[in-house]
Amino acid sequence: MQKIKISIITCSDRASSGVYEDLSGKQIKNTLTSWIANEIDFFYHLIPDEKQAIKNALELSCNEQKCDLVFTTGGTGPALRDITPEVTKDFIQKELPGFAELMRMTSLKYTPTAILSRQIAGIYNNSLIINLPGKPKAIVECLEPIFGAIPYCLDLINAAYIEVKDNAPKIFRPKS
Repeated sequence: MQKIKISIITCSDRASSGVYEDLSGKQIKNTLTSWIANEIDFFYHLIPDEKQAIKNALELSCNEQKCDLVFTTGGTGPALRDITPEVTKDFIQKELPGFAELMRMTSLKYTPTAILSRQIAGIYNNSLIINLPGKPKAIVECLEPIFGAIPYCLDLINAAYIEVKDNAPKIFRPKS
């Protein structure tokens, strides 16, 4: 079974300065570990909501660490310092709007403020980048509906082949 590389980039002024613990990054890791059967190398970046810091973390994750999957968490709301989607959009080569559309649609079932979320997803070379919200509960709510498309997307961009555990959300790969 192929090893998969996953980067988790937490964008938070307060968590990066030690004001509070980064629970979102841990939630992403725990959720993916419970769903993915492959051995996983996780790369973790805890950075402030600053354009250059986010760009540097994306470049490191995709170009040097060669991550198949890159998840950002935080910085997707309408607050002045929330710039993760803008930096991601400038970085990616192809946007995949369906991921964000489904995450917002799903989140709307839980909270009317889901319409304020601005996360995006896209591809940079052989990496799939997905912006997730900054709240642990919202991360699981958003990851669950989109997870089924992630393995096939990675197949299409020649990234690692994901195998899943029985408890994972159902994935879809067309019959070849």
